[in-house]
Parts: sequence; structure tokens; C-alpha cells
Amino acid sequence: MSRPENNRIVYEPPYYTEFKPSGIPAKLLEEVQLSLDEFEAVRLADLIGMKHEEAASEMGISRSTFSRLIVKSRSKIADFFFKGKRLTVNGGNIHFRKNIIKCSHCGHMFKIDINTSVSKCPECGSENLLSLAGGFGHGECCRVAYLEYHK
Repeated sequence: MSRPENNRIVYEPPYYTEFKPSGIPAKLLEEVQLSLDEFEAVRLADLIGMKHEEAASEMGISRSTFSRLIVKSRSKIADFFFKGKRLTVNGGNIHFRKNIIKCSHCGHMFKIDINTSVSKCPECGSENLLSLAGGFGHGECCRVAYLEYHK
């Protein structure tokens, strides 16, 4: 029996969680799922350009685990690109450091620390706010993990 996976640290929830070739309805496409930790590995290594050791530390995992994660992520992304599949981002054992809040009234999006709460949009004052981290089932657990991580 394998060990349970430790929670991995993801900086913030993604803005977009589904990608597909244009002109083809999503329901007709085979799906490739990229977990949130795989998404974060690609962001750190390929977008930001971090070395594996530095990125692993950022995510709270070993360098070898990060290397396996990035290989798996890149394989899934290549499958999406070259076989015309639909790519979705979701799931995984993660905790966020930051959150993105979207105002459902004016559409304004803003970032906050995961342990911060807001009740009104800073642009229009609406209380109709959507937590992107909450869309992944994360809320108080991420705040607690964030505080534990920074003791």
C-alpha cells in the first residue's frame, strides 16, 4: 500500500479551469485532467522558470517528487495539444497561499491572502463575491494550512 500524498502548496487558484480546441463542442472531446499541483508545477517551472529544487521548496515537496510531477504535467499538456482533447484543471491534495475574489456584480477580480476575508468589492461595494479558491472546496482548511506553514 502506498503512502498518502502530503498536501502540496499552490500559490493561488487558477483564473481559468478549462481549455479546448476552438470550434468543437466540449462534450465531443476526450478530457485530460490536470490536478492543481500539476498546474502549479508547470507555472513554477515553465512560466516563472524556477529550478526544480526551488519550485519543490515553494510547493512543500521534495525535488524528486517535483520532477515526477512536472514530467506527468507536461505529458498531459502535450496530450491536450497534439491530440485535440479538452484540458480541465481540478483536484489534488493542495492548500492555497492566496485567493482570488471575483465580484459577481462588476466583474472586478482581486487577490487576497488566504487567511484574509473580505465582505465587499473594493470597486463597486457589492457584497456578491465569489471565492475562486472556494470553487475547489477550499476555504478554512487553506487558511489553517497557510498559518501552520508560516509558523
